Amino acid sequence: MQSRTIAALALAAVQWHGRNMFQDRVLFIDGEAIVIDKPAGLPVDRPRDRSQSLEDMLDQLTFGFQRLPLPVHRLDRDTSGCLLLARNPKAHKRFGQAFEAGTVVKRYLAILDGEPAGDSGEIDLPLAKVSTAETGWRMTGDANGKPARTRWEVVERARGKAMLAFFPETGRTHQIRVHAAEGLGLPILGDPVYGKGGPAVMLHAAELTVPREGKPDIHAEAPLPVRFHNMGFGRD
Repeated sequence: MQSRTIAALALAAVQWHGRNMFQDRVLFIDGEAIVIDKPAGLPVDRPRDRSQSLEDMLDQLTFGFQRLPLPVHRLDRDTSGCLLLARNPKAHKRFGQAFEAGTVVKRYLAILDGEPAGDSGEIDLPLAKVSTAETGWRMTGDANGKPARTRWEVVERARGKAMLAFFPETGRTHQIRVHAAEGLGLPILGDPVYGKGGPAVMLHAAELTVPREGKPDIHAEAPLPVRFHNMGFGRD
């Protein structure tokens, strides 16, 4: 709950400059695609608590088009960074197919609650969804689950914690969060489901590349958020 409160305050902070909170958060735009730097605390789809979501704000992302853009993929509510939206149905279908085919390159940054023994590696841990009446649903490693693979490398170490770059080769729900917690034994700092929780979830979608036939790739990089700097990472 504390992490939600902090995220809500951070979200409010990016709205101060006027109606369009995305004015300074567009990382890429052309006639068929937009990539925004989604702030932590903003869900992509309308949540059960009916709080504000990206779905409610798509009219701020038309930029002269009559049609509302549509998200091609999802980021967790408390994850910030690169989010791709399509500006027409044909583009939405093509981009979706690129994600399904595994041709989209994604790089995430995360601060872990500890340090891995090595400097790089690959996690091959199938994932399955489990649910209980007491705790709700979550993902977990399961040999009979859906294949899930993530490459990782250490970017920086400080005060017993480490910032890692994660390169997911598949796109399972909560993949990086579970692979950090179960594959490495080190949950993402602030993760309320797979870790100890805290003021903020330290996971950021830092880079996205989507190949396009006959056109330049869609490429975007989202700057490291202040919450990472406040933890002593990425200041150089």
